[in-house]
Amino acid sequence: MTDDDAPQGVRARARAELLRDVSRIARSHLAESGASELSVRAIARELGLASSALYRYFPSRDALLTQLIIDAYDELGAAVEVADAAVERDDLAERFRAICHAVRDWARANPHEYALIYGTPLVGYAAPDDTIDPALRVARVLILLAAEIEPSTLLLRSGERLDPALAKQLADANGFAGVDADLDVLALGVELWAQLFGFVSFELFGTFHNSFEPADALFAHQIELGISAFGLN
Repeated sequence: MTDDDAPQGVRARARAELLRDVSRIARSHLAESGASELSVRAIARELGLASSALYRYFPSRDALLTQLIIDAYDELGAAVEVADAAVERDDLAERFRAICHAVRDWARANPHEYALIYGTPLVGYAAPDDTIDPALRVARVLILLAAEIEPSTLLLRSGERLDPALAKQLADANGFAGVDADLDVLALGVELWAQLFGFVSFELFGTFHNSFEPADALFAHQIELGISAFGLN
């Protein structure tokens, strides 16, 4: 008997398959009726199981929501990391383009999951600390990019000493990523990070309806403005 055929291996495979099925059905329910209507009991019923069979994994709706949130952040983070890694390391402008397009492409392919993590917070739900690291994966890629940008290339600098509170926040971000990015470069990177997700949210949540649809040209323009601001062109 191989290790895979041992009882533990069989149970592990069965558990993994069950959790994949739960995720698939939960995401379909998310698309059909929204996060507020998710129900562990309803998913168990669709799987032909007693609800008690799922409650050992997801003891509440909030536990299921948390797993969906973590999965969404991890999928988005992985998409961005793969896109960035596919570009030559010294082509900083192209890496920035790849990061931005990866965020938008994933969001447009997974609009309900994007809305779950970046849309209106669900009343009564408080995301636990388990979601923090997955949520910061995209930010980490951008911080690593910022660490490779020479501060002398910035198109604009504030010309003033950074507010001490902001300087500490930026230093903490450096510590999180294990780098020593120039704080002015990092501040610009954080602002461009916010602009990127603001753009994607505007597009997905209908703000551009009847004005900038399709938004491809505007998105490309925003990316190039960011590259110019970094002084990478």
